[in-house]
Amino acid sequence: MSTYQLGLIGTGNMGGALAQAAAKSGASMLLSNRTAEKAARLAAELDCAAGTNLEIAESCKFIFLGVKPQMLPALLDELKAPFSARQDRFILVSMAAGVPLGTIKKTLGLPCPVVRIMPNLPVALGKGVVLISPDDTVTEGELAELETSLRPAGLLMRMPEDKLDAGSAVSGCGPAFMYLFLDALANGGVSCGLPYPQALALAAQTMIGTAEMTLASGKHPGQLQSEVCSPGGTTIAGVRALEQHGVRAAAMDAVIAAYERTCELAEK
Repeated sequence: MSTYQLGLIGTGNMGGALAQAAAKSGASMLLSNRTAEKAARLAAELDCAAGTNLEIAESCKFIFLGVKPQMLPALLDELKAPFSARQDRFILVSMAAGVPLGTIKKTLGLPCPVVRIMPNLPVALGKGVVLISPDDTVTEGELAELETSLRPAGLLMRMPEDKLDAGSAVSGCGPAFMYLFLDALANGGVSCGLPYPQALALAAQTMIGTAEMTLASGKHPGQLQSEVCSPGGTTIAGVRALEQHGVRAAAMDAVIAAYERTCELAEK
């Protein structure tokens, strides 16, 4: 019988952000990290337990593999023995980008259920996205239990595995693209005479409000844009400048480039 509901191996940027979200669900958690002190600090902050990879492998129901893709084979090799010794059912939850379910199961050589997830960093604030793709051995009940523990992260979206990399190119890489545009918008305000902290606060809150209005209204972004643009006004002049510089195409190209790079890494 599992002692902990969730075990997170790897508490770096992404693993740590996910742990912060999952802690709000009330699920019991055990954390580990290559640097043990890092896991201990986060565990103290979240009021949960810290331990070793072996302890997580032996005692957790949902075992999150929050390591870089190139580190995953060695981790699976380390965990194979304790996994083989277990008599109860447990589920692996991989966060390794570009590593298919089939590769994980083949590398491990055990029939345990596996779920791939792709979270983004805003999950730490409850405003993120977690893409979820289970293999066909994960039950609906197990998936529902996993989703309950992750619900404080933000938007949860089930997705077929063959669409996961495309989804991650938008939601996983997207925050970096948004930060770039956010900084540019703020610097535009600086160019017009605003102090940077003030311009950044205006740009960030505007981005938050715009995103929430898009989700709440259900309207196409093009329609919302047209509602802001008065004929011959200031906003349409700015939109024209963005279109002249190919901002829309550049954003599309950024997502496509991220997706293609993920596909390249998966082939290695």
